Amino acid sequence: MGAASLNYRDLLMVRGLYNPKQPLPLIPCSDGVGEVVAIGEGVTRVGVGDRVITLFSQGWISGDPPLDSLRRTLGGPLDGTLTEFMVLSEEGVVAAPEHLSDVEAATLTCAGLTAWSALATQAEVGEGDTVLVLGTGGVSIFALQIARLLGAQVIVTSSSDAKLERARDLGATATLNYKEIPKWAKAVKELTDGRGVDLVVEVGGADTLPQSVLAVRPGGQISLMGNLTGGALELNLIPVFMRGVRIQGILVGHRQGLEALSRFITEHQMRPVVDRVFAWSEARQAFEHLAAARHFGKICLRS
Repeated sequence: MGAASLNYRDLLMVRGLYNPKQPLPLIPCSDGVGEVVAIGEGVTRVGVGDRVITLFSQGWISGDPPLDSLRRTLGGPLDGTLTEFMVLSEEGVVAAPEHLSDVEAATLTCAGLTAWSALATQAEVGEGDTVLVLGTGGVSIFALQIARLLGAQVIVTSSSDAKLERARDLGATATLNYKEIPKWAKAVKELTDGRGVDLVVEVGGADTLPQSVLAVRPGGQISLMGNLTGGALELNLIPVFMRGVRIQGILVGHRQGLEALSRFITEHQMRPVVDRVFAWSEARQAFEHLAAARHFGKICLRS
């Protein structure tokens, strides 16, 4: 293994909050990239020397999630990527884009694929669309980059003006500070001439979903893939069904999606945004940096 990257799920897992019944010991982390050093008999998808990215849900090749998809995810319940060597099925890896470093390629497994699933697999975002991206973490920054390359306008929220400035540098067409504007749905409507956005990349959860419902256009979609502010809420359902809003859950994605993302990134020579890189031995510090929530983009570890 050459590199790994961190997700909020990984932090919850090591704190014992994601799945309190998770058997221990557990090697953490879902995202990683490595070089194939040996293959088993009959393996044809990869060869020795290939550089490959791990697939989060091992065995989910395409289509809807299989019934056992949650029992076959890296970083819990299966051992994860923060290790020198891994043994994986040939079906559970994808070739890494050649122009990316190990650290950059390690960000694609969850954050990159989740954003791709929301924008391309489930919503088919394109020219003339407007996307609302909540926050500036790994998934959100991937969503900003990918949406702009797909031709969409992007509105980004954050509590930090400095992060919003960086988001504008990456192509955000408008930004909102949700600390200054807590009822930001109204501001989003004003930015879209009263129409609302076509898609919301919803990583917040309980505290933000009610505003997302008000910010999306009639017939628009909310791609829900995070619960940073909690998973339980009281939601007024009337705007959902009266305006035909679709709420689509996103469980990272399948191998076919990761392969499509890899081709897209290669075609556009896109580079993921990496906030900070830690050494393998600095895993604790990397998790503490993630917990502090001051990062912009992805936090990575390099072996």
